[in-house]
Amino acid sequence: MTQYLLSVHSVEGQSARAPEEDQQAFADVAAFNSELQAAGSWVFGGGLEPAATAKVVRVRDGELSRTDGPFAEGKEQIGGFWVIEAAGLEAALALAARASEACREPVEVRAFQAG
Repeated sequence: MTQYLLSVHSVEGQSARAPEEDQQAFADVAAFNSELQAAGSWVFGGGLEPAATAKVVRVRDGELSRTDGPFAEGKEQIGGFWVIEAAGLEAALALAARASEACREPVEVRAFQAG
């Protein structure tokens, strides 16, 4: 089995959904998480605090620097993720489709490097 990162991308603060729809999305994600766990595909997952709370730590030439805010300067940020195990890319893509349906956001699929 290969491990994959399913990352949820969204534009923070631009939800066009009503609060009831957000609550349903949270419930759908919880149900999806339960399905992953029951199938043995679950490794780890979770939602992230807003990108504005991020801190970037960098060491260059032995010098430590820390900055506030997300590393990426784009509008889209990672809002959450799953680490899953799947038999192959097609199986991971099928799970990502379920994840996207549950959270109502685009989900990027990337395999972890072997070794």
